[in-house]
Amino acid sequence: MNAAFHTPYLVTGVALMVVTALIVLGGLKRVAAVTEKLVPLMALFYIVGAVVIVVLHAGNIPAAFRAIFRGAFNLQAAGGGTLGYGISQSLTWGFKRGAFSNEAGLGSAVMVNSSANVKEPVQQGMWGVFEIFADTIVVCTLTALVVLTSGLVDLDTGAALTGVEGSALVGQAFSTVFGAFGPQFIAVSVLLFAYSTTLGWSHYGTRAVVYLLGERAAAGYKLVFAAMVLVGAVMKLDLAWALSDTFNGLMMLPNLVGVVGLSGVVVRETQAYLKRK
Repeated sequence: MNAAFHTPYLVTGVALMVVTALIVLGGLKRVAAVTEKLVPLMALFYIVGAVVIVVLHAGNIPAAFRAIFRGAFNLQAAGGGTLGYGISQSLTWGFKRGAFSNEAGLGSAVMVNSSANVKEPVQQGMWGVFEIFADTIVVCTLTALVVLTSGLVDLDTGAALTGVEGSALVGQAFSTVFGAFGPQFIAVSVLLFAYSTTLGWSHYGTRAVVYLLGERAAAGYKLVFAAMVLVGAVMKLDLAWALSDTFNGLMMLPNLVGVVGLSGVVVRETQAYLKRK
C-alpha cells in the first residue's frame, strides 16, 4: 500500500487493526461472511488480469519456462553439490510459501473446513484439496509467468531489472499492460488475499485458546490478535516473513501428528462416501 498509494505503514496498520477487531469479535460467521466475498472476487479479477498479460506476452513463455527449470535445478552448475543445493533451496522456498499461501501440509485448514455446514464431510475435504490446486498450480504459476514474460527480469540471472522485488515487482509487471492501474490493483489484491488469511488464522488461534483456557479467554485473545495486526503492518518485511515461517513450522509439528494418526479414518470415510455415490 505504501509503494502503490504512498499510504504510511502506521495508517494502514491502524485501519486494519480496527477492522480486524470488528470482524473477529463477531465470530466465525462474520469471518466467513467477509472472506467468502473477498477472496473469490479478487481471485477472479487477478486471474483474468494475469491471463491477459501472459497472452499478450505469449512469445516470451518458452524462455520463461527455460529460466524456471534452469533456476530450480541449476542445470548450468558444475558438480552435484551445487545441483543439490539448488534443488534444496527450491524445495525450501516452495514449502515456505506453500505453507503460507494455502497452508499446504500444515494440517490447520481442517479447523475451518470442519466448521462448514455440509452433509458430507468428504465433499468439504475435496474442496480443501481444490484450494491448494487453485492457489499453487493456477495462481502461483500465473504470477511467475506474468513476471518472467514482462521483460522486467533478467532470465539468465533472475535479477529484477527495476531494482524492486516481491509484490512491487508483480505490480510493475501488471503496469506493462494496464499502466498505472497495475501496481494499485496488485497492492489491493495482496492486501485482501493476505488479510483473508489473517482472518482465518484468528479462528485457529481462538479455537486453541478456547480448548486450553475456556470460552472466557476468547475475547481477550481476539483483542491481542487485532493489536498484533498493527505490529505486523509496521514490522520489517524480512522479520515478518521469518516469524511467519517459524511459527508455521511450530504449528505444523503437532498438526501433522494428528493428520498421520487420523489418515486411516480419512481413507475409510472417503471409501464409504464413494460407495454411497
